[in-house]
Amino acid sequence: MCLYSDGRYSEAEAQFVEALNREKRVLGQEHQDTQTSIANLASTYRNQGEWKEAEELEVQVMETRKRVVGAELPNTLTSMNNLAFTWKGQGKAKDALPLMEECFRYRRNYIGVDHLDTQSSLETLDY
Repeated sequence: MCLYSDGRYSEAEAQFVEALNREKRVLGQEHQDTQTSIANLASTYRNQGEWKEAEELEVQVMETRKRVVGAELPNTLTSMNNLAFTWKGQGKAKDALPLMEECFRYRRNYIGVDHLDTQSSLETLDY
């Protein structure tokens, strides 16, 4: 994660891919740690401007988390948020806005309007 934090995305990408392959083999595709690794890889792609690759992984993570743990849980909502930002970065505001609205509604209902994550979603909608 230090490579990622330092902006060394191509090096971080290689480590994320290695960790992901190991986690898939040991924990399975749907394990939350595996899903987190996929999300990290997607974030690395997004930060490198590889929007299509990021989008594919983020859709996968969001759909898996919705199915496995439920739409209203924090990790799923983070996945929704990340996908919305990727769509926004691709100029797909018409797709991003409804997803961020859905994310905001879940956050407001399940963690409250005053929670920092809920406020962040609200600020994104106001942007």
